[in-house]
Amino acid sequence: MTLQSEVVFLFDVDNTLLDNDCVEKDLRHYIEHELGADTKDRYFAIVEELRAELGYTDYLGALQRYRLEDMCNPGLLMMSSFLVDYPFADRMYPGSFAALEHVGRWGPTVILSDGDVIFQPRKVQKSGLWEAVDGRVLIYIHKEQMLADVEPLYPARHYVMVDDKLRILKAMKEIWGKRLTTVFPRQGHYALDPVNIAAYPQADITIEHIGDLVNCDLTAFLAETARQ
Repeated sequence: MTLQSEVVFLFDVDNTLLDNDCVEKDLRHYIEHELGADTKDRYFAIVEELRAELGYTDYLGALQRYRLEDMCNPGLLMMSSFLVDYPFADRMYPGSFAALEHVGRWGPTVILSDGDVIFQPRKVQKSGLWEAVDGRVLIYIHKEQMLADVEPLYPARHYVMVDDKLRILKAMKEIWGKRLTTVFPRQGHYALDPVNIAAYPQADITIEHIGDLVNCDLTAFLAETARQ
C-alpha cells in the first residue's frame, strides 16, 4: 500500500523541463538538410494532422504515415535514428534538475506527461529525467483526464503541477480544486502565445524560467491548502 504524502510535485516535460521547441527546430533542420524542404513541409503537415487526431505530438507515427506516401525514399530510414538517438540531455533547460532536487526535499517528484508509448519514454530516459525522479514517470494521452489514476499511484494531501500550458493547469484545477497548486513557467511557444495567455486564468504561481522554482518555499506551494 502506498502511503499518503503531504505533497506530491508533478512535472510536465516538453517546454517545462526540456526545451522541446529546440528539439523540433533541430529536427526541421535535419530533414531539410538531408531530404529537402518539400519533405520537411509534408512531414510536419502530417505531424499536425496526427496532433489533431490524437491530442499529442507523435513524431514516429508521423514518420510511419509519411513513409506510406514515399516508400522508395531510403533517407527516411535514418530519421527514426535521429529521433530515438537525439541527445535530449543537451536540451534540458538550465536549472531543471536543481528545481526537481529543491522541491524533492518536501515530497515525491513525478513526471506527468502526454505522449506516445515509445518516443516519449525514450525522451524521458535519455534526458536523465527518469533517473532524476527515481522512475516515477507517468505518460498518458490526455494527462488532465487521468487524475483518478494518478491519485492512487501517488496519494497526497496536496499536489503541485508544473506545466507550460495554462489549458492543462486549468483543467486539473477544475478537478482537484484547492488540493492543487498550479505553477506556470513562461517557456516555449505555448506559454508565450498571447492568445493562449488571454484564453485561460492565471496559474497560482508564475515563474519566468523553471530554474526560478528554487526561489519558492514550501509555504508558497501549500498556500491553497492553507486557505481551505
